[in-house]
Amino acid sequence: MTPTQDVPAPVGPPLDDRITGSLLGAAVGDALGGPVEGYTPEQILERHGGRVTGIVGPWNGGDWRTARPIAPYHKGDGHVTDDTLMTHALIRVYEKVRGHLDAYAVADHLVPELMGSPVWIPELEAEALPLQRIFLAEKWIVTRLHYGHVDPREAGGGNVVNCGAAMYMAPVGLVNAAHPAAAYAEAIDLTGAHQSSYGREAAGVFAAAVAAACAPGATPASVVGAALSLAKDGTRAAIDAVAEVAAGHTDFESALTPLRRAVAPFDSVGPDYRSPSLGARRPSRLHSIEELPIALGMLLVGEGDFRRTVLGAVNYGRDCDSIATMAGAIVGALHGESAVPSDWAKRVAEASRLDLHAPAAALTTVAREIFARDTALRRAHESAFATLTSADR
Repeated sequence: MTPTQDVPAPVGPPLDDRITGSLLGAAVGDALGGPVEGYTPEQILERHGGRVTGIVGPWNGGDWRTARPIAPYHKGDGHVTDDTLMTHALIRVYEKVRGHLDAYAVADHLVPELMGSPVWIPELEAEALPLQRIFLAEKWIVTRLHYGHVDPREAGGGNVVNCGAAMYMAPVGLVNAAHPAAAYAEAIDLTGAHQSSYGREAAGVFAAAVAAACAPGATPASVVGAALSLAKDGTRAAIDAVAEVAAGHTDFESALTPLRRAVAPFDSVGPDYRSPSLGARRPSRLHSIEELPIALGMLLVGEGDFRRTVLGAVNYGRDCDSIATMAGAIVGALHGESAVPSDWAKRVAEASRLDLHAPAAALTTVAREIFARDTALRRAHESAFATLTSADR
């Protein structure tokens, strides 16, 4: 037997390709979903004369600067939204810390990023502070941590419960590649500074799903299985309900209404996305954000194919930029960069004036450093435990 025969052949793309694919996939999904965010599948069908099949322009055409409720954001034409801006900001935090993140990293590094580091913001077509683009649920972080000096581990309490924390957790899953439980724990700790209840829970489960997608031989079913093994309360129930329905569909068109019907009992927003119910976005053990279960449902319906999965998420409407961001991140982690249509990725990068590969390269380096440190710590613990239990032998 030769030395190389002892080493199993790799199954699927290597780490760097999975990280690149995940972050590219998330950005492309974000850009595809942005212009139709907030609308119903029926409105999308009417507005575009059919389903969205690629990058489209603003919903209100040239009136995007003044049209409500979108103004002043140029959504569409390949522009990424706050989902990608927050994802990239979190990667810059990883670059600074070069280790696992917790709620204090949000206070010490993410808040200064949002308040003091101007970046190009595609929807504003200007360089500005991220704080000038993010919505109130994310500005809450700055209010509570910078102005209120709240304990970072508790700062998320009182914020509206939505997908704001979950939407940018892909990097947490990637630095914990193939270790869903570790990704879940890190995201839960980290997002204590941002969210509570089922919003925080979704952040943990989404990070776990991305980590599970990185495992050699992973499939859409194994990703959903990992999510279900860790999810709690209404989040688990919602994923389970959506997955059961998704199993009966391989075409997103036929799945749109059944998936919405499956998640509706757990979604506190209600049928009119732009006019949420009085009980919307409040802490609850019974509810779930809508975006994560639907992203996982579309992953099953699309059988892990990027176009089918992400376009299903986009044409679902409602908060579809975040749904497509999550779906794209998971598919990209499963299959690597080649899964993401290169023409879409190129157009999004050019239109958004962003280098979509640089954050992936940076995060890959950090992920390797973190794994090496984790391995050394684990070996030290093994040695210590062996010493402690030596008398048992």
